[in-house]
Amino acid sequence: MRRPGPAAIGLVLAVLVLVLDQASKMAIYRVVMDPPRVIEVTGFLNLVLVWNPGISFGLLGEGSAVQTWVLAAFGTIVAGGVIAWLVLGGPARLTAVGAGLVAGGALGNVIDRLRFGAVMDFVDVHAYGWHWPAFNVADAAITVGVIGLLLDSLLQERAARRT
Repeated sequence: MRRPGPAAIGLVLAVLVLVLDQASKMAIYRVVMDPPRVIEVTGFLNLVLVWNPGISFGLLGEGSAVQTWVLAAFGTIVAGGVIAWLVLGGPARLTAVGAGLVAGGALGNVIDRLRFGAVMDFVDVHAYGWHWPAFNVADAAITVGVIGLLLDSLLQERAARRT
């Protein structure tokens, strides 16, 4: 049996992230946060229900209808470009993993924007009175995916300098 190539791995990861993101949001919205409240999980982690109409970390958080559609279109274009790169570009395995995480996360947040007009965030990490902006599975996947892409780029650059 043939091992799946990097593009297949990236596409499967994108679908997996999308499904996990939407399933976790549905569970938080319909079960855990009914009614909305703060649930302390540990001394540094809470579950909350936050609607983010803006971009990362709540920037541009006005939440107008035009902004919602612009951000949804942008997320769709990013995800489509990353998926096209995966399928047509034949990236290395680490690059494909990072790209799959970014694509799945972007699509998860696009679905929220189209359904609710904002992205649902529910993970609140905090320490010593300081709170990281609330996030979700899609946000975590995008962050890890970008880190993977940067790491792969640095490793490729380093390898190229050695030859």
